[in-house]
Amino acid sequence: MSVEEEVMKIQKKLTKMTSGDGSSQDQALDLLKVLQGLPVNLEILTKTRIGMTVNALRKSSSDDEVISLSKTLIKNWKKFLSASGKETPPSSSKKPSTGSKDKEDKPKEPEKKEKEKEVKKAPASFPPSNTTDAVRLKCRELLCTAIKTDGLAENMEGCATPEELAEELEECIYQEFHNTDNRYKNRIRSRVANLKDSKNPQLRTNFLVGALPASRLAVMTAEEMASDEMKQLRNKFLKESIDDAQLATVQGTKTDLLKCGKCKKRNCTYNQVQTRSADEPMTTFVLCNECGNRWKFC
Repeated sequence: MSVEEEVMKIQKKLTKMTSGDGSSQDQALDLLKVLQGLPVNLEILTKTRIGMTVNALRKSSSDDEVISLSKTLIKNWKKFLSASGKETPPSSSKKPSTGSKDKEDKPKEPEKKEKEKEVKKAPASFPPSNTTDAVRLKCRELLCTAIKTDGLAENMEGCATPEELAEELEECIYQEFHNTDNRYKNRIRSRVANLKDSKNPQLRTNFLVGALPASRLAVMTAEEMASDEMKQLRNKFLKESIDDAQLATVQGTKTDLLKCGKCKKRNCTYNQVQTRSADEPMTTFVLCNECGNRWKFC
């Protein structure tokens, strides 16, 4: 079994432990120790998102050893994200030895304080987002909230997390526009509205289970994202609009042979349209010029 597969296996077990009240974390410490001994690199961290899982375990656990080991793992993994990956070299200036241990320890105090500041500034989630743009981060937050509607995502085991799906969807939209202008924001708003729609749970489900990829959802029209009920209603309106367009004609043949069933007068205009196959008779659309009543017959 490869290192990545081993990490994924451990991640699934830890994910189950972080759900609920944290009472099922008896084996958490053993799993973290196994994880500590694996040669995890930046590529594995990015693919598996194990850092986010360990961080969630740290927050939900009440075991001091689990919390301590989780912090140690996260601290070690954050080193992969360093821009240079180099330690700060010691000062080259040589000072005469005074034989005092206190004086030798003083230069280490500022370094310790700097490291504490870096830990405090570190984001709660790990690994961090691949963007620092405030607009994009807010859009990802809105998408994530929409995906979590009705708590459906909590019951989807083995699927990507709402945070991961939101990040992937936002990235696809951003790659189309390469900026956060109004077109980008409108596209985000339409995805959020449709994913939050309580009458359209199928769209959320398809996205959560992977049946609908983020690349496809990012470019779908409002009609394509609509629920089956809404699609049927739109088709009905479209058919009625076509019928009205066929009836509402300016030109036609006036006749007094046809009698209006509403006003009983014989002042009508009719048109014939081939609405079916060529071997079928034409459909006659009639308009009463007196009361505006419309009807059709074959």
